[in-house]
Amino acid sequence: MPSPFPGMDPFIEACDIWGDFHDKLIGDIERDASRRLPPRYVARVRKRAYVEWIDPRDAAPRTRAFEPDVMIRSHGCAARDQSRGVVLADVDPQAVVMHALIEIEHQEIFLEIRELDPQRRLVTCIEVLSPSNKRAGSAGWLEYDRKRQVFLEGHANLVEIDLLRGGRRRAMEEPWPDSPYYVLAMRKSAAPACQVWPAHAAQPLPEIAIPLAPPDEDLRLSLQPLVAAIYARSRYEVDIDYAVPLEPPLHPDELAFLP
Repeated sequence: MPSPFPGMDPFIEACDIWGDFHDKLIGDIERDASRRLPPRYVARVRKRAYVEWIDPRDAAPRTRAFEPDVMIRSHGCAARDQSRGVVLADVDPQAVVMHALIEIEHQEIFLEIRELDPQRRLVTCIEVLSPSNKRAGSAGWLEYDRKRQVFLEGHANLVEIDLLRGGRRRAMEEPWPDSPYYVLAMRKSAAPACQVWPAHAAQPLPEIAIPLAPPDEDLRLSLQPLVAAIYARSRYEVDIDYAVPLEPPLHPDELAFLP
């Protein structure tokens, strides 16, 4: 069954399946690119991991957005529904009540296109942003920001795909397009100038140009067929409740597609 939205389905972000979608999209981009890349390139899926310590009482409402690329490695207190407003019995009046933090390991995958000679040189990195990359000031924000800065200084080409309505976008000299999603492509030779394609739920996602090394032409990537195929084969409709109101609310043009 297809998604009711002709573009990106905003309910994928809201209904506990974002992590599954993220990893499948990276994998499908790799398969599509590998079939069409010139012989002197290879595409490789890579992973980064980082850890942050957070208050589990504050983390619990966000856990859905991180799964399944987040793993709780140690527990510091009870579950969320037991942690707020709990009165501790038999507390010594001379004791100080403290709350432990939990350690959360984030694992995020991304795609690299490398030139076989010389020495598998990195040509282009393709990132599909995760919620943790858009939570300003968090470990995920800082980790990705450090990597992004290296590319903006001309290390290699960068393609950044943001299919998340939530979170904060990074500052740019010009205002971002008035669209819930975007795709950004930056050529090493033109850094830090970027091309940005607006993307929507109410219209098909754009075809984008993945820059390669000169003199090779860009590799064209059609996002919408990949997203639609993931939705259909993964049967996301059984996990999505389209009656749930979203935050921020959908635009009237988007509401028209709700079943």
